[in-house]
Amino acid sequence: MKDFFISYNSADKSWAEWTAWTLEEAGYSIVLQAWDFRPGSNFVLEMHQAATEAERTIAILSPAYLNALYTQPEWTAAFAQDPTGEKGTLLHVRVQECDLKGLFTSIIYINLIDLNETAAKEALLQGISRERMKPSVEPAFPGDVRRSVTEQPRFPGTLPPVWNVPHARNPNFTGREERLAKLKTALGSGKPAALTQAIHGLGGVGKTQLALEYAYRSVAEYDIVWWVRSEEPVTLAADYASLADALDLPEKEATDQQLIIKAVKQWLEQHPKWLLVFDNAKDRADVQNYIPRGEIGHVLITSRNANWRGIAAPLDVKVLERSESVDLLLKRTGYTNREAADALAEALGDLPLALEQAGAYMDATRRSLPDYLKMFTDRKNELWDRAGPPTDYRDTVATTWNIAFDEVKQISSAGADLLNLCAFLAPDDIPVELLSSGVQYLPGSLAALASDPLAFDDAVDPLRRYSLVEITAETISVHRLVQAVTRDRLDGDELKKWAEAAVRIVNEAFPFDSDDVGTWPVSTRLLPHALAAAEHAEALDVASDSTEKLLNQTGSYLKGRAQFAEAKEMFERALAIGEAAYGPDHPQVAIYVNNLGNVLQDLGDLEGAKKMFKRALAIDEAAYGPDHPDVAIDVGNLGNVLQDLGDLEGAKKMFKRALAIDEAAYGPDHPDVAIYVSNLGVILKTLGDLEGAKKMFERALRIFTESLGEGHPNTVTVQNNLDSLS
Repeated sequence: MKDFFISYNSADKSWAEWTAWTLEEAGYSIVLQAWDFRPGSNFVLEMHQAATEAERTIAILSPAYLNALYTQPEWTAAFAQDPTGEKGTLLHVRVQECDLKGLFTSIIYINLIDLNETAAKEALLQGISRERMKPSVEPAFPGDVRRSVTEQPRFPGTLPPVWNVPHARNPNFTGREERLAKLKTALGSGKPAALTQAIHGLGGVGKTQLALEYAYRSVAEYDIVWWVRSEEPVTLAADYASLADALDLPEKEATDQQLIIKAVKQWLEQHPKWLLVFDNAKDRADVQNYIPRGEIGHVLITSRNANWRGIAAPLDVKVLERSESVDLLLKRTGYTNREAADALAEALGDLPLALEQAGAYMDATRRSLPDYLKMFTDRKNELWDRAGPPTDYRDTVATTWNIAFDEVKQISSAGADLLNLCAFLAPDDIPVELLSSGVQYLPGSLAALASDPLAFDDAVDPLRRYSLVEITAETISVHRLVQAVTRDRLDGDELKKWAEAAVRIVNEAFPFDSDDVGTWPVSTRLLPHALAAAEHAEALDVASDSTEKLLNQTGSYLKGRAQFAEAKEMFERALAIGEAAYGPDHPQVAIYVNNLGNVLQDLGDLEGAKKMFKRALAIDEAAYGPDHPDVAIDVGNLGNVLQDLGDLEGAKKMFKRALAIDEAAYGPDHPDVAIYVSNLGVILKTLGDLEGAKKMFERALRIFTESLGEGHPNTVTVQNNLDSLS
């Protein structure tokens, strides 16, 4: 006879396995469905035998357990053997808050809620010891107990080894049980068509919150949970590629980001127990190439777009059911007036984002539900008088937000200003350090926050209390819809003021040498904010100098990561701003023209690249004369593309000219000189002049070795070229 049979609902499998492991570790013998019922066996007979022949039954108590049909026979069999509880035949281990009714109300249970693993283990072992009589014979040596599972389950609620979810769990999450159950059933079905789920719906309905809640509830099911910001393709690629670091893949140091992405995808296709969340994806074309093939992992996509057929099973998320809206308001505020909550929920359209903000406001101010409803109605009518009835829920969020914002502004004008600034950056993971790095571009109220942590805490406290932002020690996050409403309420001058501040602080922080591998971690983190700030600045025509430089640096970073198409867009935008600001023939414009030519060459558009390099050369020759080092750069670029086009004599001529310019400017032994010497060597080798090529390679090798060292990539490349001649 076994010591314990563990009765549980499938939703609590992780708790059941942890309990079983802990008891076996203490020397008890266990019967557990997940470990002991084999495929092909008669489930009903197995369950009956386990429930009746085990000395004691442990029921894992949760709402799912109490509502399940098949768990009742399991615990009633044990209850019938010991109706008074004197023998401790039926033990209850409560793992979630639940309403105990009927026979359960009179039974003392072992409570594991809100305990860490050490405390939970102690409570469990003390609980079963207290409930049972001491055995009449000495227990068997624990080492004699054979374990049916060799790897210890993680303590329920413990995060997986690889986890990057950027949001804390929402303690006020309410409802959506049907949708969560549908997700769990679909993803757990093993059917290929169900392993990728697309959660779609309007802004503010809680798509991200649903994915977030699923991730937190399901931590025991996965070894990897990876969150990918998917609003912009370049951010999606960067977040996906960053998984290589967490997995410690050999390719993590590769400069070509596409190689890293390929390595991550291949790894996921060969290993189970992972969950990818593509948050706020715009289109299936952006995501489909990142979804691993096979049937050993799960994918969630959140999107406002409903068109996901072909790559994901769609899961439509609408506003909350009225009862759920009422429960959320009462839970958030602590009030009990369901009738007033119902009226407010109707006015808010049952939109989760608006309900959360209204609840946060009432929780902070202790205004009653009827008072808030009156405020909301009056403010909404004011907005309608100005702009007319809206077509979606944006007015609902605008109204709740404006009520909260007015309160925040009275408490902290700096807090209100901080929110205005954040509205012109990407919504998630806004680095707090941006304030200090770009302090010279901030209004006085925010400049003070950069150097005073206490002032910063005072400013962000009302934003947090009124649920307008999510703040950690290092980052700030703002809902996209709240950002949009924030911008809507600003007039023209204020819009330009905050757009300019945002683009200038990001430009100040974005690495100048963004094509340098050492700067990539910072560039990767700032990339989404660079894209957002530049877009707003372009639309409002402000800070063109910072915007063009930021776009150019972003393009250099993307080019370095082999994202050539995206880099091309950045360079084209920088060029357009530069041309408008300086005219078509300014040396600054030549820089952007050169960069655009380089990425066109990477994309295989050699004629387009040649055209760009010729234009840059003409600009710089007119500005600096024919013998300036900047002209040498243009000439060298032109030589490179002529070489790719097969015009070797033309390339040779260009490299000779560039070499002559740099020798005159820097002397014969400068590293820049060695570049053109090496290029000439390659051309001469291709033309069959091996002796001439050898002289060039030997000269370049000497310069690089003396100036850069033997291990430098340039030195190694030239050495290889020289070796190839022998």
